[in-house]
Amino acid sequence: MALMQISEPGQSSAPHQRRLAAGIDLGTTHSLIATVRSGEAVCLLDDDGRPLLPSVVHFAEQDVVTGYDALALQAEDPLNTLASIKRLMGRGREDVDRLGEILPYEFIGDEQGGVPRIRTRGGDVTAIEVSAQLLTALAERARSTLGDELDGVVITVPAYFDDAQRQATRDAARLAGLKLLRLLNEPTAAAVAYGLDQGNDGLIAVYDLGGGTFDISLLRLERGVFEVLATGGNSALGGDDMDHAIGEWIIGQAGLGKLDAALARRILIAARRAKENLTEQESVQIDVGGWQGVLDRATLNQLVKPLIDRTLSACRRTLRDAGVGVSEVDDVVMVGGSTRVPLVQQRVGEFFGKAPMCDLNPDEVVALGAAIQADILAGNKPDSDMLLLDVLPLSLAIETMGGLSEKIIERNTAIPVARAQEFTTFKDGQTAMAMHVVQGERELVADCRSLARFELRGIPPMTAGAARIRVTYQVDADGLLSVSAEEATSGVRSEVVVKPSYGLSDGEIESMLRASMEHAGEDMQARMLREQQVEARRVVEAIDAALAQDGERLLSDDELLAIVEPRDRLEQGIDTSSTDELKRLIEALEQASEFYVARRMDDSVRRALKGKQIDEVEVQ
Repeated sequence: MALMQISEPGQSSAPHQRRLAAGIDLGTTHSLIATVRSGEAVCLLDDDGRPLLPSVVHFAEQDVVTGYDALALQAEDPLNTLASIKRLMGRGREDVDRLGEILPYEFIGDEQGGVPRIRTRGGDVTAIEVSAQLLTALAERARSTLGDELDGVVITVPAYFDDAQRQATRDAARLAGLKLLRLLNEPTAAAVAYGLDQGNDGLIAVYDLGGGTFDISLLRLERGVFEVLATGGNSALGGDDMDHAIGEWIIGQAGLGKLDAALARRILIAARRAKENLTEQESVQIDVGGWQGVLDRATLNQLVKPLIDRTLSACRRTLRDAGVGVSEVDDVVMVGGSTRVPLVQQRVGEFFGKAPMCDLNPDEVVALGAAIQADILAGNKPDSDMLLLDVLPLSLAIETMGGLSEKIIERNTAIPVARAQEFTTFKDGQTAMAMHVVQGERELVADCRSLARFELRGIPPMTAGAARIRVTYQVDADGLLSVSAEEATSGVRSEVVVKPSYGLSDGEIESMLRASMEHAGEDMQARMLREQQVEARRVVEAIDAALAQDGERLLSDDELLAIVEPRDRLEQGIDTSSTDELKRLIEALEQASEFYVARRMDDSVRRALKGKQIDEVEVQ
């Protein structure tokens, strides 16, 4: 008799089955994805055993390449190879123009606002679309490693990301087809990783210096509650700026004039490599643009010191906001690859009066913390008592008469949160009111960032000042805002979910998603061809390495020729052959070299047993 498994309505028929969730650190320089396996957060590796995915995307006419493959094309094709794109997330055209020296791309579109687009050989793209490509690559890594689709992800963002930048990150996740469980501040994610690993209570400063952003957060860890007391930083300050400072030094030393995009990119790559090498060395040789020179650590320190000073100024402000002194900080956690610079560790230690903690890999700690939070939000730890109390990085306000900014929710307020305030009409008989939602700390609306505008209509005609209009701001756990306004006597109501002007519209996202479905077949064919090309290169490299090691010793001239001919045909056909033809060329080379593979194995066994007695051979 067959048995039917019964489950309660709304519950899984397999209640003990784990839901696959992951944490994603979408970084300026590198991105990572991590998950919880056997109770431990681990970063997922690519096919070559690397946890990092360079945040670089190359757009060709018929193909999109991400990660290390794109990084290899950066110097030779800089205008179509997009890096440090996180700096553009949620930014308008004016913001982009200010970053022009660091991001030498060709921008098109409305100079007054909207989503700036970058012209590439593969089409005009936004920062959101580029980020979606990176998220897609990370999700594919998770699928291939875990063997199934993800049930949800937590994506980290800098604590100082404003509403527009957070919305842009949500749009990228949606475009990549990911179910976003939550946006999590990067310093909070680091605190989760360190707090759970070490279980220390107390006040912790999280100093997060990445490739393009800097955050400083003060968190109190106590009995499983992670509370962010204050946060500060700069969403356009990081290791990229160090590279830029070194690059300008190289240009000055070499006496170079106007640079084209390719040379500018090569200089920045050389600058980054020099910075990384000076972590362990006292001096490095630089050879770029026909100039050769030496950069030592003392010179590097002079170049990056002003940038480090800016991070420490943010630390002072954040301590002041939290109302605590430096001596009250128990531990300092270092996060982000740029914290490997020796002067950064030295200056941070001097500022806080204690050696900073570097127990976990600074590149991985944010992703690990996000994975732990994703595991909880997915429902895999229903009995977990861990509570995260993030804070709002910038005040949310409304415009009042005279262009003034009236704060509704102050910065560093714990979220999620809802706050309301009453306003009234300015003129007799006023039947409508325009609402202007802004974000920032300045007193004038002109100095703050505009988030949204909407109108409340249908107010009963009254004497000026008689109407009572209640405006409510509500911020969810992701730091995203919805605003409502209601007139008390009539009950008329209006509301808006703040969708910043720098985010993608629903129509744009729908159009992109429709396009991805319409071209799904073409995309799959292109993917299969790309995979076959990668396999072909792997086979060629493997046979070349074997022949270089013992080909002359084990093969006659005729035998060597029998292998080299199909090997050359395969190499010549990698970029021009179809998927099926590449498969045939690979099979031909494998068949031609079967006897050689067997001969190498026999030779290896003979060499291992040479000079040994039978009883000396250990049987596994």
